[in-house]
Amino acid sequence: MKKFLLFAKDVVVIVLMAFILAVVIKSFVIDNRNIPTSSMYPTVPAESRILVNKFTYAFNDVEFGDVIVFEPTEETKEEAGIDDDMLKRVIGLPGDTVEVSNGTLYINNEPIAESYISETMNYEYGPLKVPEGYIFVLGDNRNLSFDSHAWS
Repeated sequence: MKKFLLFAKDVVVIVLMAFILAVVIKSFVIDNRNIPTSSMYPTVPAESRILVNKFTYAFNDVEFGDVIVFEPTEETKEEAGIDDDMLKRVIGLPGDTVEVSNGTLYINNEPIAESYISETMNYEYGPLKVPEGYIFVLGDNRNLSFDSHAWS
C-alpha cells in the first residue's frame, strides 16, 4: 500500500507540473491559431493551423515583411464581423509612407517587389504616412483581405 501511495503522489506531482508548464508556455511563449480565411493565401492557406511565437517581440522590433498575429480594435472587429485575432504581413512602420498605385506597392516612394502576394492589387490606396505608434498591415491575398487599406 505504501508503494501505491508513493506512486500516486508521483503521478499527481507529474500531472500538476505538466499542467503548470503547459499554462506558462501557452500564456507567454507559444500558442496555436486556426486561420479561417484566405486573406494570407498563398503563404497561409485557409483553414490552416499555425503556431504563434509570443516571445520573439519581447526582444526584437517588428520589421517590414514580418507576418504577425494581433488583436484588432473593437471597431475593426465589429466592421469585419469577427471576434478573433488577425494574421497579416507588416508593410509599413511608423513614419513610412504607404501607397498602392497601378497594382504596385510603394513604401516611401520606392516600388516594392513582393513575391509572396497571390495577385496584383486591383485597388488604389494612399499615400498615407503611418503614424507613430502604429504599423500598416496587409494580407498576402491583397484583393480579398480585410486589412489596413480597408480600415485606415
